[in-house]
Amino acid sequence: MASANVLILTDATFEQEIASSSVPVLVDFWATWCGPCRMIAPILDEIADERVGVAKVVKVDVDENPLTASRYGVRAIPTLLLIKGGEVREQIVGAAGKKDLLSKLDALS
Repeated sequence: MASANVLILTDATFEQEIASSSVPVLVDFWATWCGPCRMIAPILDEIADERVGVAKVVKVDVDENPLTASRYGVRAIPTLLLIKGGEVREQIVGAAGKKDLLSKLDALS
């Protein structure tokens, strides 16, 4: 079961949620049919639960929200973006480990 601390964003809500964030944001571009996406989902849930108030974890389904995926140049999934102050600071394509993600996220805090 997904964490209640992971926000599900759409093309309509993405920009406002990211722009208004006072904390770093970890964005997961994913799809329901993507095996590696399902594999890292529990890791992202854990990060969201552990970093409440310090960072945000958000998910964008690329099949349902192609405009946002296209705007950020997502060509493969999972693609993870680390955003701070509305700017993409890092992009990770493919599954990544929890330790690596936490390290990169904490560096932005």
